[in-house]
Amino acid sequence: MTMIQCISPVDGLVYAERPVMSPEAAVEAVGRARQAQKAWAKRPLDERVQLVLKGVARLNEMVDEVVPELAWMMGRPVRYGGEFKGFNERSNYVASIAADALAPLRVEDSASFERRIEREPHGVVFVIAPWNYPYMTAINTIAPALMAGNAVVIKHASQTLLVGERMVRAFVEAGVPEDVFQNVFLDHATSAKLISEGLFNFINFTGSVEGGRSIERAAAGTFTGLGLELGGKDPGYVMDDADLDAAVDTLMDGATYNSGQCCCGIERIYVHESLYDAFVEKSVAWVSNYKLGNPLDKETTLGPMANKRFAKVVRQQIADAVASGARALVDPKLFPADDGGAYLAPQVLVDVDHSMEIMREETFGPAVGIMKVKTDDEAIGYMNDSRYGLTASLWTPDVDRANRIGSQLETGTVFMNRADYLDPALVWTGVKETGRGGSLSVLGFHNLTRPKSYHLKKVTK
Repeated sequence: MTMIQCISPVDGLVYAERPVMSPEAAVEAVGRARQAQKAWAKRPLDERVQLVLKGVARLNEMVDEVVPELAWMMGRPVRYGGEFKGFNERSNYVASIAADALAPLRVEDSASFERRIEREPHGVVFVIAPWNYPYMTAINTIAPALMAGNAVVIKHASQTLLVGERMVRAFVEAGVPEDVFQNVFLDHATSAKLISEGLFNFINFTGSVEGGRSIERAAAGTFTGLGLELGGKDPGYVMDDADLDAAVDTLMDGATYNSGQCCCGIERIYVHESLYDAFVEKSVAWVSNYKLGNPLDKETTLGPMANKRFAKVVRQQIADAVASGARALVDPKLFPADDGGAYLAPQVLVDVDHSMEIMREETFGPAVGIMKVKTDDEAIGYMNDSRYGLTASLWTPDVDRANRIGSQLETGTVFMNRADYLDPALVWTGVKETGRGGSLSVLGFHNLTRPKSYHLKKVTK
């Protein structure tokens, strides 16, 4: 029997494993979801919303199990308490807007005609979730999909193998029908088979660009709706009038928190020449205060990367940049826990340019390059010089200036004096190779439903 294994970054050993479902069993599971979805969609909206919130509450009751489990699976230090703050914020917000987001759009209700557009659930939604924020990324789709009347099948990344299983357990214990929300353990071939046979009505995937391409290829010709959040190389721009300390604090946190393994983490920074030296000095001091170590130790502030192969990519980008003339400013002696494997010291690089991978390719680790710029136009050119576009972080007290620059950026979200945050009231979306579609907000509900028009001509006697 083929097994899917989670290799813990803590000690390099197998932390959990589960048997791979056969293609036949997977088809049967999706069939049960499709059958159960019809009755689920007929339930009152408020009832569906309340059952989802009960599932969220039940998961919160598992906090003492969830937090160390995450540390073992993907390395986030237990001191940060898991993902419950964002998980709850997103769930509660989509619950609060569900009725309005799904309400019919009434065009006419006269003596002659009734014309309206309603939102209907797609049917069965397939969620393929990533390991970096395994609960928050999954709930972005799961909560509104279930509330809207869809059934959901979740397949989680092997690195966070137990997350889908635990989420389904919590929701089913709270009263969501077990066939309406199911966890599956699938290999890539079976996932592709299910997608290519058109067994799902909508697919949401968060992961690599190549993973997104594989899903698009599998779905080709099925006309299945897709939501794809893929790679990122998010920039920060510190202008001449920025609050320097606030910019350092937020941008360095955005570059290194969760060992830099954030979809919207800050991966490259452009600083006006008047603040450049001070920004670099303060940034190196900020990053140097991390304590790298075992994530189960409450004193640890920076855990290992989720897998040693991910850390290898970051080390190679740093080494290649240095070989091409960059300077790495963080003293590695401050981080004795760096073992050449999953445990990786953070790094700040200067004398970088856009010929280097560290400034062009996704790093997804605790390393960031900083460049000096003279003008807004120069910064805009650099920020747009990327095949990705998820967020951009602008630092200035001037709202008009931020709006003017933001309108010229090829990105899904423009932040001012903020970074690395997902606002559930705003649609989470990207451009270029970051993908397509969008989650959360009213538009997230619209993406998880289909419009249906009613044009009713009334007979008058």
